[in-house]
Amino acid sequence: MRYRIFFTTIGYASMLAIEANTAFADTAANSPEKLEPPKIQAILTAAKIQEKDLSNPDAAWQAATSYCEASRLGSIEAQYRLGMLYRFGKGVPENLAFSGALFSLASSQGHTDATKMLDTIKLSSSELPPCVVSTALPERPIVTALNIPDDAVNIDDRIAVLSEAKMWIIDLVGTIADRHQIDPKLVLAIIAVESNFNVKAQSPKDAMGLMQLIPGTADRFNIKNAFDASQNIKGGVRYLRWLLSYYHGDIKLVAAAYNAGEKAVDRYKGVPPYPETRKYVKRVMELYQRQSHPYDEKITDPSPIITRPG
Repeated sequence: MRYRIFFTTIGYASMLAIEANTAFADTAANSPEKLEPPKIQAILTAAKIQEKDLSNPDAAWQAATSYCEASRLGSIEAQYRLGMLYRFGKGVPENLAFSGALFSLASSQGHTDATKMLDTIKLSSSELPPCVVSTALPERPIVTALNIPDDAVNIDDRIAVLSEAKMWIIDLVGTIADRHQIDPKLVLAIIAVESNFNVKAQSPKDAMGLMQLIPGTADRFNIKNAFDASQNIKGGVRYLRWLLSYYHGDIKLVAAAYNAGEKAVDRYKGVPPYPETRKYVKRVMELYQRQSHPYDEKITDPSPIITRPG
C-alpha cells in the first residue's frame, strides 16, 4: 500500500484525512483478512463493508466496533485500522493517544503501515482503548452541527440521498410537524444542519438528538428523553412554533435564534456576529429556500426587534 504524508501548513488535516480514506481502500483491496483465522476473517470482512461508508456515523461506529473485537482477538490489521479510525475521528472520537498506542502495538508486530503512521503523531501513551482490553463498546464521536454535504442544494436534495434506514425520520417529522402546523421541510432542514439525521448526536454543549435540544430547551418544552426521536422532534417543533410566533415568521431570525438563542438575536437586533451562527443560518436558508413561514401570533408576544404595524 502506498501512503503519502503531506507536510503543509495549510489544509494538513483535510489532506491527511483524504489520504486516510485511500489507505483504508488500498488496505482493503489487499484482503489481509485472508491471512487471519476464520473468526477474525469474518469480522474483518464485515468491517470492510461497514468501512466503505465512513461518512455515515452509524456505519463508521459499527466498523470501529468490529475492529475492537478483532483487536481483542489479536488481529494486527484490526489494531492498525482501529488506530486509523481514532487518528481521524471516524466512528469514534479523534484520540491521538489511543491511535498512537494502537499503531505502536501493530508496529511492534511487524505492521509496516502502522510504523509509517507513528511518524505522523507524537506517541504519548501506551494505554489502549477500553474496547480493546474489554468487551466494552467503543465510544461514539461527538457530532457537531453543520455536518451535511455541501452539494445538497435544498432539503429535497438532502433527503433524496438519505439512507433507507433513516427514511422513517421523514415520516415522523411529517406527522409531528403537521400536528403543530409547521412546514415539515423547515423541520427537516433544521435536523439536517443540527445532527445530519443522527438520532444519537450529542454536541460539546450537551445538545442532544436529531434537533439538538439543550437541557434547558428540553425542560422548557417538557421533553423527558431528548434522545427519543419522537420526543426530540416534538420538542424541536414546539420551539420552532414559538420562535415563528416571536419573530413573526422570519426564517432568518428563527434559524439564528434556534442556534444562538433568542436573547442573543434580540441583543444584536438580528443574526448575531458569531461565525458558527452565521454559517448555520446560511445553510438553513439554502436548504429551506423560503424567507418566511406562517405563524400564530397568539402563542407569544413578538420580539422587541419586530416592527409592529402602524
